[in-house]
Amino acid sequence: MTDSTANPGTPATPPAPPVLLPLPLGQPFIWLARGARDVVSAPGVSLFYGVCFWAMALLLGWVFRARPEYTMSLASGCLLVGPFLAMGLYETSRRREAGLPPSLGESLTCWDRHVSSMAMLVLALIVLELLWGRASLVVFAVFFNTGMPSTTGVVQAVFNPQNWQFVLAYAAVGGLFAGLVFCFTVVAIPMILERDTDAFTAALTSMRVVLDNPGTMLLWGALITLLVGLSLLAWGAGLLLVGPLLGHATWHAYRSALAPA
Repeated sequence: MTDSTANPGTPATPPAPPVLLPLPLGQPFIWLARGARDVVSAPGVSLFYGVCFWAMALLLGWVFRARPEYTMSLASGCLLVGPFLAMGLYETSRRREAGLPPSLGESLTCWDRHVSSMAMLVLALIVLELLWGRASLVVFAVFFNTGMPSTTGVVQAVFNPQNWQFVLAYAAVGGLFAGLVFCFTVVAIPMILERDTDAFTAALTSMRVVLDNPGTMLLWGALITLLVGLSLLAWGAGLLLVGPLLGHATWHAYRSALAPA
């Protein structure tokens, strides 16, 4: 009789690639509605992460005004902390979906089983952020050949209609790098959390989701930008709500984009 047990010397079959699902154009509004329900169901956990996001925004704004030369360094630090905070929100949504009670302790430690994948993803984000900063400096150098302006000068330059060429170039560079970050991470961290996949596979899957659903993901990116922009108007206090809302909604975006493992 033939032995059906696999030969120990035979390499293990690689896991099948994730199956992507089509995303109708109106899906981002459904993700926000589901995210809002998660915020209401776990108000304490959501408020904790909202305070963390608000504190990061306040600190970044203070450094930009007081010591602008350290802004990029602090932004890199935020990129280190931000994904781990976001994973806590994803874990809270995952637990609610599974019928488990929300737990701040579980949300704070859920990343410890995925340290290597998260470290690689964060490293890639920092590299992109450094390239973004370098490209921004090049734009400033081209349009301000008398030297880098002060913090006040930067604000005046951005809002001066006479500098429309600079504003256009600066926005184009920022939009390019922000788009890359969005494409590589839109479902990557929730995927790492649920499937314990490596950072490369998660980022590649995230890119596939964007390329397969360009209209829907463009709308999702625009909604994220709009909500974050509005939340920053009152000294960033809107992040108390918008930060957790977008975190929970991102989990539902992931669940809608990929078939169950």
